[in-house]
Amino acid sequence: MSRTTATVAASLPDHWEQLVTTALLGTDRRTPPGVAPGPQTPSDLLDAAAAATVRRRAGLCPARPAERLRPAPEDPRPPLPPAAARRLAALLADRPGASGGGRRGAAPDLMELLPQWLQAANARGYAAPPQALPALLDAARGRTDLRPAALRFAGPRALWLARLNPDWRFALRAAPGGGPSAPDLRDPQGIRRLWQEGLFAERVTLLTALRSRDAATARALLEETWATERAEDRLMFLDSLRAGLAPDDETFLERALADRSRNVRETAAGLLSALPASALAARMAARAAACVAVDRTRDVPTIVVEAPHECDAAMERDGVVAKAPAGRGERSWWLGQLVEAAPLGTWPGRLGGRPPEEIVALPVADGWQGELHAAWCRAAVRQRDAAWSRALLGEPSAPEAGGPGAVSLAERARLLAALDAGERAAWVAGFIETHGLSEAFQLLGVCAVPWAPPLGRAVVDALNIARDAGSYPWSFSGVMGLAERCLDPSEASRLDALLAIPDEPEDAAPGAGSYWSEAFQRLVTTLRLRGAMLAELAPEEPAP
Repeated sequence: MSRTTATVAASLPDHWEQLVTTALLGTDRRTPPGVAPGPQTPSDLLDAAAAATVRRRAGLCPARPAERLRPAPEDPRPPLPPAAARRLAALLADRPGASGGGRRGAAPDLMELLPQWLQAANARGYAAPPQALPALLDAARGRTDLRPAALRFAGPRALWLARLNPDWRFALRAAPGGGPSAPDLRDPQGIRRLWQEGLFAERVTLLTALRSRDAATARALLEETWATERAEDRLMFLDSLRAGLAPDDETFLERALADRSRNVRETAAGLLSALPASALAARMAARAAACVAVDRTRDVPTIVVEAPHECDAAMERDGVVAKAPAGRGERSWWLGQLVEAAPLGTWPGRLGGRPPEEIVALPVADGWQGELHAAWCRAAVRQRDAAWSRALLGEPSAPEAGGPGAVSLAERARLLAALDAGERAAWVAGFIETHGLSEAFQLLGVCAVPWAPPLGRAVVDALNIARDAGSYPWSFSGVMGLAERCLDPSEASRLDALLAIPDEPEDAAPGAGSYWSEAFQRLVTTLRLRGAMLAELAPEEPAP
């Protein structure tokens, strides 16, 4: 660097923006600071810019030393077996194809197997390999359905990483205790301080975690600040009481019935109606019983309905919504809410001592059957009453089970959730054997995985029948996708006979045979892959 350049570089401050502006405007319109105008000004500007560039690239402003990053916490869980760790890496490396549609081919969809892999790994208590954590967090970021299982498997190191990368901050919100100021639940002072001073999300997380540990303490904490909370916050806090709901919550919920927010009142009423011994449930039972009776003067005992003629203030206070939706009659709307909120134990005594299955079988006069049975369905789901759910479901082989009927398929799917896994699978298997697969998709979605053998056999047999009949194959793609994830892997050997391309009937969809063959190949390959995944996660036996 020349003496002139050094002099200019030393005299000019490193104002990069000023140098850029001067260069854009030209030295004839603006003179760089510290430089006298003249013929040398353009050269002096370039020298100053060169010196500033060097300083910008090589210089470092002094800064206060940052606190040394604390090491990631240890994960005390046992490590994955090597084969399972390699399988996880392959599952995380797989990405959906970019074709955007079309036939899937015979290759398994690895990303659809990741949720099952995570569930199995969590059940066995394994720790995630540290090198897999970034990819695991990226996968959970893109798929919210993966987050609970992925964060549980990732463990404390994932939260440590999430605090260093803004893209993974969702983990801090989703994981209990993920917030930086979350206290030990055994620290009463820390709990109270966070409840009084914390952000809304932190307070919701705290209340939910505390509710699972000590329901009474969580409720007492909520009662302290209830009057000063915003309406939308009260609604979220109140919803946390669903976990561990008990008769001890009734007094607080009764007070919430007088809340100035309609949404809060409705939520409180819904919670109280889930407590069969509550005062609200008794009030609703009295109202509903006054509307429904048995007429014994007819040749066949018949249920008669007299829907409410008005919705008074007391009914509104107990959660009945007065204004009916568009297209609904007011009286049927009020009746449905009363019957839904009444304890199901009300009806045997009111309707002649009959058990649920006999009550459901009674004819209902004047076209009220659909409204009455639908309300009983909602009550059975809310109260998780297996006897009433079983009665409302009826026999799976009955003609009305396939619809249309008093109970829709969507309602039947919700009722099935109240039954144990074995009974649920048996009912759906009977439904498929009688009515086929066309209406069974939403029923299959509530069955436990892997499907019980009778259900698995019913699904495979129905698919085989559809294949031999030359049915339009693409209409069964949803059921086939469920089968890939839900059939027991041991069923793979039974499916080998279905891999060949069948002869296509004259009225079959063009190309249906090759599609069916391809779909069954993918099903068999996926089942064997799932079986291998589970075997890889089995604990290694010590060498003798």
